[in-house]
Amino acid sequence: MSGELVMRRAREDDLAAIVVMLVQDQIGDADDAGPPLDPAYLDAFRAIDASPDQLLMVAEFEGRIVGTMQITFIPGLLMRGAWRGQIEAVRIDSSVRGQGLGSRMIEWAVDRCRERGCALVQLTSNNARTDAHRFYERLGWSKSHAGFKLMLAKGDH
Repeated sequence: MSGELVMRRAREDDLAAIVVMLVQDQIGDADDAGPPLDPAYLDAFRAIDASPDQLLMVAEFEGRIVGTMQITFIPGLLMRGAWRGQIEAVRIDSSVRGQGLGSRMIEWAVDRCRERGCALVQLTSNNARTDAHRFYERLGWSKSHAGFKLMLAKGDH
């Protein structure tokens, strides 16, 4: 695909489009819901946007939002105090999948991690997303770790 893919920071008015992509690709019994948007989305957006170590991005192609992802820059003590980039919630609108846009988004994200001096980039992907796993492996990513989650009830914190 040769059209220009524009990556930019998400704005508040992008939230509906971002949530639609998240819901479109729902796995399991996660509680993301489509419009009207829960006010918690705006609170989360504002917290992400205010952090210098967070990038919530949208991808625009042919004048419309077709992708999203979040990059978190994490300081650590491993590898002599190396920073790492964590890529999360990568989504491509189902209407444009298979056109190379996801590869371009991931390449863009890795470049941002390099610019920030990260020693490595990592991401997680739900075990049920076998197509996504094949996609990441084609891009040179390796399955190096097993991930674990502990879901906390809302209000426990």
